[in-house]
Amino acid sequence: MSTTNGTSTASDKTDAETDDAGEQKKTEEIEKELHDEDEKEGSELRENIADSQVYTATSVSVIPKETRTKTHPLVLDWAYGMNQTLPVLSLQDEDKLVILYICAHVAVMYDHTSNTQHLLQGHCSPITCLCVSEDRRWLVTADMSQESLVIIWDAYTGIPVRTLFDCHPEGGVSALALSKDSKYLATVGAGAVQRVCIWNWTDESESPECQVDLSPKYGCQNQILFSPSENTQLVSNSSTQVLFYNWERGHLEYSSPEITDKTFNMVLGSLSQSIFHYNGVQAFTATSAGNIVLWDKQTESVSHQPVVRKAIKLVPLQKEAITVLTLTDSFIVTGDVNGHIKFYDGNLKLINLYNEFKLDPIRSISFSKEKPSDNSLGYPEACTVDAKSFVIRNFVLSTTHATAVHVNAQRNVPQTLLKEHAEPLEAVACHPKQPLVAMGSHSGTIKVWDYEHKEAVCSRVFQPHKQIHCITYDPQGFYLAVGFASGALQIVDACTLQSDGEECLQYSQDSITNLTFSQDSRYLAAADTGKAVTLLCRCKEGTQEIWKYQGRHHSHYKPIQDLLFGVDLDSSQPRLLSLGMDRRLVEYDLQNSGENGLLILNSDRIEQSAVPTCMVWYPPLTPEHFLLTASNLYKMKLFNATSKMCRKTVFGPSYGSPVKKMAILPASKDGDPNSRYMAYITKDKVGIQILPLDGNPHKSFAMICHSTGVSTLACSYDGRYAFTAGGEDCTVFSWELNLSSLEASAGLGGKDMLPFYNLLEGGRDGQLFKEMEEYFYYCQLQNQDLDTMETRLVSTRIPLADVPFLMRALGFYPTEQELEDMQNEVKFSRYAETRNYVTDIDLEEFIKLYVNHRPASGISRQELCSAFQVLGKPDDGGRYTIDRDELLELLQASGEHMTEDDLAECFTTLLGISAVGGSFTESLLESVLPPEISYETFATDILGFSSATQELSQEHGHDLYK
Repeated sequence: MSTTNGTSTASDKTDAETDDAGEQKKTEEIEKELHDEDEKEGSELRENIADSQVYTATSVSVIPKETRTKTHPLVLDWAYGMNQTLPVLSLQDEDKLVILYICAHVAVMYDHTSNTQHLLQGHCSPITCLCVSEDRRWLVTADMSQESLVIIWDAYTGIPVRTLFDCHPEGGVSALALSKDSKYLATVGAGAVQRVCIWNWTDESESPECQVDLSPKYGCQNQILFSPSENTQLVSNSSTQVLFYNWERGHLEYSSPEITDKTFNMVLGSLSQSIFHYNGVQAFTATSAGNIVLWDKQTESVSHQPVVRKAIKLVPLQKEAITVLTLTDSFIVTGDVNGHIKFYDGNLKLINLYNEFKLDPIRSISFSKEKPSDNSLGYPEACTVDAKSFVIRNFVLSTTHATAVHVNAQRNVPQTLLKEHAEPLEAVACHPKQPLVAMGSHSGTIKVWDYEHKEAVCSRVFQPHKQIHCITYDPQGFYLAVGFASGALQIVDACTLQSDGEECLQYSQDSITNLTFSQDSRYLAAADTGKAVTLLCRCKEGTQEIWKYQGRHHSHYKPIQDLLFGVDLDSSQPRLLSLGMDRRLVEYDLQNSGENGLLILNSDRIEQSAVPTCMVWYPPLTPEHFLLTASNLYKMKLFNATSKMCRKTVFGPSYGSPVKKMAILPASKDGDPNSRYMAYITKDKVGIQILPLDGNPHKSFAMICHSTGVSTLACSYDGRYAFTAGGEDCTVFSWELNLSSLEASAGLGGKDMLPFYNLLEGGRDGQLFKEMEEYFYYCQLQNQDLDTMETRLVSTRIPLADVPFLMRALGFYPTEQELEDMQNEVKFSRYAETRNYVTDIDLEEFIKLYVNHRPASGISRQELCSAFQVLGKPDDGGRYTIDRDELLELLQASGEHMTEDDLAECFTTLLGISAVGGSFTESLLESVLPPEISYETFATDILGFSSATQELSQEHGHDLYK
């Protein structure tokens, strides 16, 4: 038995060994496969790393001049201006002088040596803070938008390497800083309750390493800084309180040591900036009273406890306010309101002083990353008894008046890098024959740039009348007209910006808003906030040409939106038109105006409910001549230049806000004369549009240009560039226009009717299109008599007279004026070519007509409430109500005329009741309408909106009329 058992055991052992060998072989094969995969992945990773521009970049100087394929219709070419409230940082000044500054929502890496810019675009809102790593490799920018975007950029390539989305949804980012090793990023939120977060931006985590909320009693913390010796220690400050942070074991704590005037029985002043001493223990805070607060560890602090600091000394360095406090090597550096820069040693002993540069208050000081050479010859001597050579790095400083200066420490010579507009910039004009663009700001400064060579040509400061609101060149390029907020006018030489004759022309006390020259440069017209138009005429007086006052007319009762000169088609004489918010288009009688004043030739109301925003002469793409207008309801209209008849209405660009200014680009000298384009601006975007206008949304393109609002638009004489002014952001952007890309984009949107089908809810296969087909066919049947037994005549067209009924059947109820415009648009569509009227319309033409004329958005809840607040009176509960009799009277007497029968039909239809004998009676209305009609009653009981539909869709207007 034992032998048998022994044999069985040996056999089992052999099987087990065989199984083990098989398993080992499988394991080896798996390990080999994994090793091969690792090798393959490693090889791919190495290849990817080798291809990575970020990995292979070695210096900021290798940033190539962009050779991008222009895939976008609008490409940001140059940024003029800078945000003077943010620091200017030095990136490199060894073989190239490169600085970083902010221009609205764009970070600009400016190479002064080669006069080139590398634009870092990624933010949609103005950048509010920035910082750079100690080795100048990584740049960080943040904004205060609802998305609270933080972007980390590679300075060597200009490529964004990490983006933090929604990191501070409470209000954006007010301050940020990188640690000395660049691994950690500290951000401070801008909400009412500020949140301080520390991020390890090098990993893939979407959440911070730690965070802490600050009490609002400490004020808005607008600066934060890591200790140069420990990443666990940070400091931040507001204008009243300094906070010290300790970050250990994933927890972030802060202390708020008390500091007031009573602490040292001296005037403290408001706090500006704080830094750590280079020993990493002590800290300094500068104040507006010229003091430095010295912070040090409390003596009773235990080694394993967090470091606790308190103010131990107040050092009165100077009388002037200290605006900048920073550290470089072993020096503490200050900048003040007098434009002086001072260097101190670690004991706050003055080493050197730069006070001869005659600068404005210092906003920032940034030192070069390159250390000075050991050779100290040529460096200034220190302000000490031994007067040793003072060896420091070169530095870049910025002032509160938008100036950036580079200081060579060895030669002690300042070099102005930038000198930009420091106040809102609202005026831009392009020279009609040369690559020049003029910019005027509220500081009274005009600066002219050569936008091809990116060089400032000339400038002038107008002292007596400061705020410049608008400027324009005459069509010949000889004169530049300047309009001021004081109502003054000045006409200067376009080349020198100097006046030959009278320095100032003052005919109004109201701010000038629009300036325009006639095509022959003989007339100059100005519109002002007083709703008046002033006309000047150039004439000879002896041997000298002067501008003579022709007259002034208060022609509008609401603000003037636009002012435009044209040419009379019959006499070739100039004609002048103005467009107001009162919806009136006014033409002036230039031939008979003179000493008797400016006379009006005619005045036409061109809109019913929409408010026109701008106008321009439509290019000669058709035998007729048109005036193009845009309105706040996203519609564009073509009016006959002579009769002022509305000949076409199209759905205009809809990018969040209506078009506020348009400019027709000049015809290409080499291209098709029928290929014309238009540039435009909305509230915060710039765009271009393919002409002729037909309502196709794919023929338009727009992008954010100034997120806080764009003031005006100007186009270059050759149509290659568009310039936008940002107003409050003190900047001008130059946009290169890539029209071939726009054509390609329009082609991708579909040909023929496809773009218009897509504008219908559900598209070509949707319910709305099917309804259109059915109603269209029903109209054809009705016109051939529904009861006939004769063979139907198949047709693709219906009479023009049926269009109103078809529109209403689809839920769109146009006014009588709108119906007349539709009829005229179709009726006269081929009259110029054939001299015949069009009396019928096919389905495709009807769809275009419907899409272009229907409202871009429905009636909003706010608009309905506003109407009740205007027309009604508040009751005891604060609700606005309208008296029933007053409402009926308004409906009949105001706006388009309505008869009693019209009212009866409307109310019986809306309320779903039948009128007695089909006629209007007082008892009928008294029984169905309350004496006082509130908003809720009108919306729910009369219009039939449910609580859901009262929110009223903003996308599809026709749904709201069903």
